[in-house]
Amino acid sequence: VQLQASGGGLVRAGGSLRLSCAASLRTFSSYAMGWFRQAPGKEREFVASIDKYNISTFYQDSVKGRFTVSRDNAKNTVYLQMNSLKPEDTAAYYCARTRRATPARAAGVYDLWGQGTQVTVSS
Repeated sequence: VQLQASGGGLVRAGGSLRLSCAASLRTFSSYAMGWFRQAPGKEREFVASIDKYNISTFYQDSVKGRFTVSRDNAKNTVYLQMNSLKPEDTAAYYCARTRRATPARAAGVYDLWGQGTQVTVSS
């Protein structure tokens, strides 16, 4: 498995979760990483992305100020800290790698995807 997401679970509205994505890639630090999510019956949507330097980030408007993406290149891991969770955040969350160095919103530029981790937010 090259990308393994974990950290999902059931949380009440207003709570927090921290997702992790461990990469078994020698080139992890060379590329930007992203998080996407897919709710039942909906298309996969962009959540957040981070450049290879852990400096530049992009967020979907609905998660700005609540979610924070970060990475630890020494540990080959990217994180998604999710605070003030809402029921509409309920979805399977996926991490992905793009061969770009800069963050990206379009799913089409990501070439490697991990298995999802389920996040359920109760009201």
